[in-house]
Parts: sequence; structure tokens; C-alpha cells
Amino acid sequence: MAKRRIKTLLSAITGAMDGGAQRERERQTEAARLRFVEGRATPRHVAIIMDGNGRWATQRRLPRAVGHRAGVEALRRVVRLCDTYHVPMLSVYAFSTENWGRPQEEVDALMSLMWETIRSDVDRLHREGVRLRHIGRLEGLAPDVREAIKWMMDLTRENTKLELNVCFNYGARAELVDAMRAIAAEGIPPSQITEETISHRLYTHDLPDPDLIIRTGGEMRLSNYLLWQAAYSEYYSTATLWPDFDEDDFIAALDAYASRKRRFGKTDAQIAAEREAQAKSANGVGEPDSATAESAESAATTGQEPQPAIKN
Repeated sequence: MAKRRIKTLLSAITGAMDGGAQRERERQTEAARLRFVEGRATPRHVAIIMDGNGRWATQRRLPRAVGHRAGVEALRRVVRLCDTYHVPMLSVYAFSTENWGRPQEEVDALMSLMWETIRSDVDRLHREGVRLRHIGRLEGLAPDVREAIKWMMDLTRENTKLELNVCFNYGARAELVDAMRAIAAEGIPPSQITEETISHRLYTHDLPDPDLIIRTGGEMRLSNYLLWQAAYSEYYSTATLWPDFDEDDFIAALDAYASRKRRFGKTDAQIAAEREAQAKSANGVGEPDSATAESAESAATTGQEPQPAIKN
């Protein structure tokens, strides 16, 4: 009896240690994703919940479809801003799985707008080096929209200047259901399922998680958007309706991101020490580059006002 209790205790201790090691590896992975451009913390991947098109139109006594078209113009604007402010990946929530419940007239207008936008913008985006991806379910979309999505992805596959992920007919819970179905279909034993097992079967399996999630329109919820991927994302909400979202709003979001303390479960002092060690290793000398070390310590340990976003 005593031997069995000791064995059980040792097993519990070993499991706890293994779990702690896994969490530490995850924390280090997240911390390593911090990115600095000219001494300023800058997100690699920005995701946007484009909210407020309908309200924007209603305020102007216009049909909601007009608001959605104004939202497309805002998206074109933000794509240009990503290039200006060195953000290499942008994901946008264009149509959710829940949006099918809207009035049929509005759904039809959104489907038509998706097709028209692809037809009118893809050649230009291709010339500008933008890679386009669809994130979400293709089932339920009209055949011409599915064909247009495949065409835009094939055409822009080799582009590297900006990755633009269009989340259309997307829902985070649907994504997780599809991932679980894939795992079950592959016959993977429950004891072998890890976070990596799930991540590799998401729609975004080959994309980095978003560093910053922006929501326009003043709401303070994720609305079933990238729930798994948002585990360590910074969240920023603005009252600005999406069609009015401009450069000042984008800069404000980047400034908010740069001022956040991203500790990933550690203390400020630990994060600062890790940044200094990383800077030393990167420079290959005994002392870290002053700009790199200062950037790292500022991002990890201070609450100072951020410097204005840097343009080209």
C-alpha cells in the first residue's frame, strides 16, 4: 500500500513538473515573438474586427449595403497603412458564420460585394506584392465566390510584401469543431492530443497568432473571432466605426500595443533579463546593443508613454 502511494505521489509530481516545463516553453515561445522595428515594439500580425458598417450607414440614413461598401474603402486604406507602418500580416473579419442570420437582402449584398471586390482589387494587390488568403468554410458560399477565392489565392500565392487573410464565412467555434473532427477522423488517441495537435488542424495552422486584435465600433468582445489564436493577443477597442477608421486610429492602436507590458506569466525583472540575454546573443558580444536592450526593457518593464509610430 505504501509503495503504491509513493508511486502515485511521484507520478503526480512528475506530471506537474512536465506541465510546468510545457507552460515555460509556451511562454518563451510567445515572448520570442516580440518584434522591434527601429527600437519600437511592432506587431507582426494585426487582426481586425471590422464593426460598424451598418451603424455608419444608418446614421446617414443610407442603406446598410452602402455602409459595407464604405467598409471596403476603409480596408483598402488599412492595407496601405500596414505597409507604411511595417506590419507584414493583416487578418480581417469580413463575414462570420453567424452573419447568415441577417436579412437575406443584406447577406446577398455582402456576397455580391465580396465577388466584386475580388474582381476589382486582386490584380492591383498582386502587383503590390500582397498575398491573399481565405480563412473559413467554403461550404455555403456560391460557386462563383468559391471560384473567385481559389483564383485570388492561386494568383497571389508567391507574394511576400503583405499577407492579407480574409476571414469570410468564419467562426472560431466552427473552426474548433472542424479541428476536433479532423483529429477524430485520424484516430489520434486522446492521451496523445496536445495543443500542437489542435493548432495544426486549425484553418490558420501555418500562420502566426495575432499580436494585436483591433475592434472598431466600440464593442468589447471577440464575437467568435480567433478564440484559440487570441490566447496572448493584445486587445484594442475604438469607438470609431469601421468606415471612418483612418491613419490616426491605426497609429493609436499601434501606440497602445507598444505601451503594453507583455510578461507572459513572468515578472518585469525576469522579462528584462531575458531581453538583455537575447540581445547579447544576437549581437555576439558581451554587451547588448544599447538600442535593442533599451527597446526590450521599455517594452517589458515600463509604463512610459509610447513614442509616435514610425513611418518609412
